[in-house]
Amino acid sequence: MVRHTVIDGRNPTRRGGKNARLMVAFLATTLLSACQSLIEQTYEPTVSPSSNPQIVEEVQKNDPRAQLGAREHPRIVASYGGEYKDAKTERLVARITGALTAVSENPQQSYRITILNSPAINAFALPGGYLYVTRGLLALANDASEVAAVLSHEMAHVTANHGIERQQREEAEVIASRVVSEVLSSNLAGKQALARGKLRLAAFSRNQELQADVIGVRMLGEAGYDPYAAARFLDSMAAYARFTAVDPETDQSLDFLSSHPNAPQRVELARRHARAFGAEGTIGDRGRDYYLAGIDGILYGDSPQEGYVRGQTFLHGQLGIRFDVPFGFQIDNKAEAVLATGPGDIAIRFDGVADTGGRSLTDYIASGWVTGLQPDTIRPISVNGLEAATARASADRWDFDVTVIRIDNRIYRFLTAVPKGSRALEATASQLRGSFRRMTQAEVQSLKPLRIRVVTVRSGDTMATLAARMMGTDRKLDLFRLINAMQITSTVKPGDKVKIIAE
Repeated sequence: MVRHTVIDGRNPTRRGGKNARLMVAFLATTLLSACQSLIEQTYEPTVSPSSNPQIVEEVQKNDPRAQLGAREHPRIVASYGGEYKDAKTERLVARITGALTAVSENPQQSYRITILNSPAINAFALPGGYLYVTRGLLALANDASEVAAVLSHEMAHVTANHGIERQQREEAEVIASRVVSEVLSSNLAGKQALARGKLRLAAFSRNQELQADVIGVRMLGEAGYDPYAAARFLDSMAAYARFTAVDPETDQSLDFLSSHPNAPQRVELARRHARAFGAEGTIGDRGRDYYLAGIDGILYGDSPQEGYVRGQTFLHGQLGIRFDVPFGFQIDNKAEAVLATGPGDIAIRFDGVADTGGRSLTDYIASGWVTGLQPDTIRPISVNGLEAATARASADRWDFDVTVIRIDNRIYRFLTAVPKGSRALEATASQLRGSFRRMTQAEVQSLKPLRIRVVTVRSGDTMATLAARMMGTDRKLDLFRLINAMQITSTVKPGDKVKIIAE
């Protein structure tokens, strides 16, 4: 959670009151998409391995595309929580990138790698030699070949000039859409033509992704990595999406299919092209030992600057605050706010802003940042000895409880949304308010970030005993299997190295 954020008073339902399943399904689906169109010509970088992967200022000074990447770089880094700086992890990623660059179309080009301080599962590129991978992706991967699969996919977009092709296609479609809308906007034929244009763009993007997968698998094999790693990691990302979804049975592909091929199609394609190098399990280096050594101790999940989620509790040591969400709710600690979703399509948003005016909290609630406010419901209250105020609001299909609490020069805000008429509003909001309090000094000192710890299996260890050492989740065995890419039937033996999540 960032320290300064503003609720969109014009339409608060957009952030706090969306259907809970769809909200989390969308978030989970975006994990699979990996590539993002961050700016025009996203996949334009033509780049090679760096001895210092965090330095970007010297990248291709005379390349105008590099200027575009340099201009966007600070925004990207800021939006993903800054850079994650760890020398051994940076060397690991540079080593993988270097091996791939040696078999690329232009080995003389130079990549600059930035590890983003985000738990999200993502990787992407910017023009001029800027390649990004999140620490969340590194934590999920189990060997060097899996990370190589992701990076080779991004490099493949460059090799295939997808950035230029996509920009040209989009420009042509914009012109065609404008003509159609001006000439045929009032009849069905015009609307159908616009719809067909959108479908063509979607299919084009899917073809690009599949083509990048094919090129990426070739690069994997030629670099000496296990070419089946692409299919393996696509499976891991799909499993992670299911794990993080509120409703595992919800179709995870609805939004993803609008611009990407579905996961099973990509997995089968990746396996088919990997077979050109040989049978699975017989060829290529996975690089597991040096990979695990490179990520041992990497930050997992939330960073201290954004606070921590521990089960049903959100704690922020630097701000010295904590609160609990009701049982059955899932907390999503995003950069701009803490969101929680639960049964009955209930949604919660929590954030904090600087208290610059010093006005009463009842006046603050009435100051215009909440749409649909019911003025006669505003009242001052006390929350665990802290000055607070609460009110009700209503908009569209949702009812809201708004609670604000002051600590020193900050105002903390809860926005609880329920479907209109739901009786759960007061009970949910009351539990949130009642649980909010200052942390004790002992609590602050004991709060530590979670990290990936690589441990060696000892005699007598089982998956259950290893999973019992996991922290930060009440689904320990499920998460242990997930981060180690293990199945229900998998076993461990003495000497194996596995990942656990611990302080």
